[in-house]
Amino acid sequence: MAMAVTAVVVNTMGDMESWSRDMLLRLRQRRALLQNVAEAPDCAATCEAIVQFCVALSSGVFPRQTPRWWIRQWTRGTWEDLQLRDDVTDEYFRQNLRMSTAMFNQIVAACAAYMEKKVTHYRMPLPVEQLIAFALYRWASGETYESGTSAFGIGRATGLQAVHDVTSALLQAYPDAIMWPVGRRRVQILRAFREKGFPNCFGAIDCTHIYIDKPAGAPSENYYDRKQKFSVQAQVVVDLDLRILDVHVGYPGSVHDVRVLHNSLLFRRAESGELFDATPKNLPHGFVTRGYLLGDNGYPVACPWIVHPYGGINQDADEERFDTRQKVARGCVERAFGRLKCMWRLFLRTHKTNRETLPQQFVDVCTLHNILLDVGIDFDENLLWEVNANGVRRRVDLGIVGNDARGRGRCANVEGKLLGDALRDRLALM
Repeated sequence: MAMAVTAVVVNTMGDMESWSRDMLLRLRQRRALLQNVAEAPDCAATCEAIVQFCVALSSGVFPRQTPRWWIRQWTRGTWEDLQLRDDVTDEYFRQNLRMSTAMFNQIVAACAAYMEKKVTHYRMPLPVEQLIAFALYRWASGETYESGTSAFGIGRATGLQAVHDVTSALLQAYPDAIMWPVGRRRVQILRAFREKGFPNCFGAIDCTHIYIDKPAGAPSENYYDRKQKFSVQAQVVVDLDLRILDVHVGYPGSVHDVRVLHNSLLFRRAESGELFDATPKNLPHGFVTRGYLLGDNGYPVACPWIVHPYGGINQDADEERFDTRQKVARGCVERAFGRLKCMWRLFLRTHKTNRETLPQQFVDVCTLHNILLDVGIDFDENLLWEVNANGVRRRVDLGIVGNDARGRGRCANVEGKLLGDALRDRLALM
């Protein structure tokens, strides 16, 4: 077999015109020696069979069998694995980009126009698919730029620019993915909350902390939250289907939920009467409501359109029933955080980030969250669990830091208190 391979190499090298005269002479001598050895009947037959077999393989006569999921051939990185078109590719897309191949192609098509204008700014021409795949992989895996760019065969500077461009492209391609419900969608949301015992409820509100490394160029104490970590606040409103209706992100982690709310566009729109415009609903004691949100005890009664639990230990039966039903309905926001941050794990772990682009990136993953819900992408509940350094399995930290009103002067807003009491008494009559 070794002689046959040598013969093939010698014949190939002998055809090259660039070799020197001495080299060609030595090749002729080796060829003559091989010819004498190959004249033996057994040897000639064996060599001929091996040579023909090698030629057949190289010409594609014997097709390579498609690799199965348990036998993936080694390639030069994640990007090359994603380009393979075999029976494992779609599952590989789901593991690394959180979506199917078809969904990825739709996103590429939606972002293509914007991205094609940007690829000319890169040092070397790169396909739009590769740039978008890298940004999705970065958000999904939470890997550093160094390891992520290595898996995609690009430089760190290219990776940084790719994430920036894809962030802008997604915001332009899907401007209505996150919006306040209207039309049929609003009717479905109001009906779902009414069945939970909360008529004219539009959603649930809460904040989550996005953990970051100690920020540079800013007072670090502002970003130091109650869990002794550096973080940025993200306020989100969701419905019972876990769809995100509104998002406001960017405030330092030490800021209270109420302050984040008061400085958000959601607050200004709600106070102007733009958001809660459902058909008036009559409640006990003559109270009428056109809409509100469910929140935790971090939101005091000062806001008349956020209903929070009574809390405390000296509750009567009606208050206890109300708190239980309110907590169950409000649980949708925690489940939404679980799906969102566990699928896009960059925002689950502490990581280095650009504070100027972090809000846009988080809005992007919220946009992807809604898109994947619409197309029915399943969520693996195992992502909610992890094994710590001691080998103990526990739920991941979703960054939901409970804020209470102790020491903050709970404001006795009459309208907000009447709304909570009216809903409590309505539940007692059901």
